[in-house]
Amino acid sequence: MSEGMFPIVDVSGKAFERGRMHGEQARGRVERSIGNYAHLFAFCDIAWEEAQRRALAYRDAIGGLDASLLEEIEGIAAGAGRKPAEILALNARTELLPPTYLGKAGAPSGECTAIAVQESASTKGTLLAQNWDWLGAQRDALILLRIPETDRPGLLTLTEAGMLAKIGMNTLGFGVCLNILRSVEDGKRAGVPVHVLLRALLACSKTVAEAIAFASRLSFGASSNVLCADVTGEAASLEISPLGVRALHATDGTLCHTNHFIASGTEGWQLELADSLSTEPRLERARRHAAALEMHGLEDLKTLLRDESEGFLSICRRPDPSLPEQARIETVASVIMELAHATIHVAPDIPSLTEYQRVSLAPESALA
Repeated sequence: MSEGMFPIVDVSGKAFERGRMHGEQARGRVERSIGNYAHLFAFCDIAWEEAQRRALAYRDAIGGLDASLLEEIEGIAAGAGRKPAEILALNARTELLPPTYLGKAGAPSGECTAIAVQESASTKGTLLAQNWDWLGAQRDALILLRIPETDRPGLLTLTEAGMLAKIGMNTLGFGVCLNILRSVEDGKRAGVPVHVLLRALLACSKTVAEAIAFASRLSFGASSNVLCADVTGEAASLEISPLGVRALHATDGTLCHTNHFIASGTEGWQLELADSLSTEPRLERARRHAAALEMHGLEDLKTLLRDESEGFLSICRRPDPSLPEQARIETVASVIMELAHATIHVAPDIPSLTEYQRVSLAPESALA
């Protein structure tokens, strides 16, 4: 493993065994995830025991989607020596956090800039990339979870230890990124947690069209954007909400997204944006960068993801020391996926401060 890279957690077997292997190999990082989120929930006036109790409301939605994912959650708990309700709470953390917490004084002020590049505008086939901006303490809880192909596609995902998936791709050449959104209906009822949706999409989707059809059949408890692409060059943003699912397709070769609704048919969905939220200027900056190039390669995406032109509210975010610790959003990791080559490039820190390292879906050539 290259110095500074997140641990690669290889798991296999049936669902419970996969989870047990995840929990055992990443036990310390699962502990870190639980500690960090217990702290964040406490900041939102939700005790960790209460978060676990509320998480139980999501069991039926997860089991109804795919019972094996509940088994995997239970396996993670067994391997890490934690309660299943704690792992359930991690996987439903987006849904359990109050929808207004992004606007709360001293709370995190927005996260994530993502871009898809279609094959027609790329020098490397379809590309999918993002900066994940969040609390810096969670960097020490990240893992690269890798699962081999069986009767379902194999997958590789950069995720938070204890969670089923986040940013990643599968062996069919389909990939996903994630931007948090907040709607006026978030938190009012249980539904499929978005991190569970990401895992389910990686486990079953070959094309963007399949992903849209799959997500459109489900009900959600909170809002997010899933920017997805496939090896044929199709790309779309799936803006999911308790109010429904809307898709926005790539035009002119690229599609960018940050942290507010932009798809047609989402008028009135957006929870009021906090003054400190940088989502609109980040989106405009990404779009300008994309429009300035006819063809995009890996170095072009690295340049975008390292952009610090707006100070602490840039696409590449450094923590603002003037803010309280629980509000110091930074780019925790950066990812560029080459869907045609089953490869991701990971910057395991603020990308302007580190190099991207190559990780493959194939374990025998994991790092280069």
